[in-house]
Amino acid sequence: MFKVDKELKSANVSRTIRFTDKMFDDLTRVARKNGVSFNNLVLQCCKYALDNMEKED
Repeated sequence: MFKVDKELKSANVSRTIRFTDKMFDDLTRVARKNGVSFNNLVLQCCKYALDNMEKED
């Protein structure tokens, strides 16, 4: 289960990504609710997705 961590650090590679309006609003709401930055939440979501992907043969 995904749980927001307030201690993710060392993000120093800058990239531009685009979100749908709804996804941006949802992520912003979750970040505020959990007291983390939008960027921190997006990084955690990506890490969670990568950690929980099915392993390729």
